[in-house]
Amino acid sequence: QVQLVESGGGLVQPGGSLRLSCAASGSFSVINNMGWHRQAPGKQRELVAGISSGDTTNYADSVKGRCTISRDNAKNTVTVYLQMNSLKPEDTAVYYCNMQGRTLRSPFNSWGQGTQVTVSS
Repeated sequence: QVQLVESGGGLVQPGGSLRLSCAASGSFSVINNMGWHRQAPGKQRELVAGISSGDTTNYADSVKGRCTISRDNAKNTVTVYLQMNSLKPEDTAVYYCNMQGRTLRSPFNSWGQGTQVTVSS
């Protein structure tokens, strides 16, 4: 089983920056796609940014130019980051990381527990 642990959320003023991190633990043989999603109150969960195993990235139109997703493949673990700049009140949401890949036995699709990002003055 692959578990994801997120960190880095918090309260920030409009125009500020935050960096979210998500580390994978457990037994996995490969992680292919990683992404950050968010869900604001009363709204559906949406993709913010994604990165493939080949480092191809994609972003929601609402965050293009303000956010950067990256990954760090270290021995026995993988971490995905989301650098968010020029934050706006409408970026307020719970942010979830997602990773898809394979263990030795089967594919997996894991989600983090969520981290709150609040943009407010």
